[in-house]
Amino acid sequence: MRHLESTLQRAFVRWFRLRYPDYALNLTSVPNGGLRNKTEAALLKAEGMTAGAADLLLLVPRGCYGSLGLEFKTLSKGSRQSEAQKTWQRSFEQAGNKYVIVRTLEEAMMVTENYLNL
Repeated sequence: MRHLESTLQRAFVRWFRLRYPDYALNLTSVPNGGLRNKTEAALLKAEGMTAGAADLLLLVPRGCYGSLGLEFKTLSKGSRQSEAQKTWQRSFEQAGNKYVIVRTLEEAMMVTENYLNL
């Protein structure tokens, strides 16, 4: 399932960079997933990595929001947020940011277009 989310996210990043070249450097991924050994995991946490962070952050303020967080999930029944992701979402939104779970490329594109047009 994670592989499908990665495919969706990569397609979105390609689209975004072509559609919004001026903001290409403002879209960044949060590499929380993946297998790591204990030493590497401890180092990343000490450097500021937090469990549950959104997959992509668009660091462009719009309307009343400071930034946009996108969490990529698939249409699969089992593709849902973890408790850490729910906690991170609440904190992110309370800080004045917009957070959206997207399940298709079209949805991610629409959410982003709408956000940038605020």
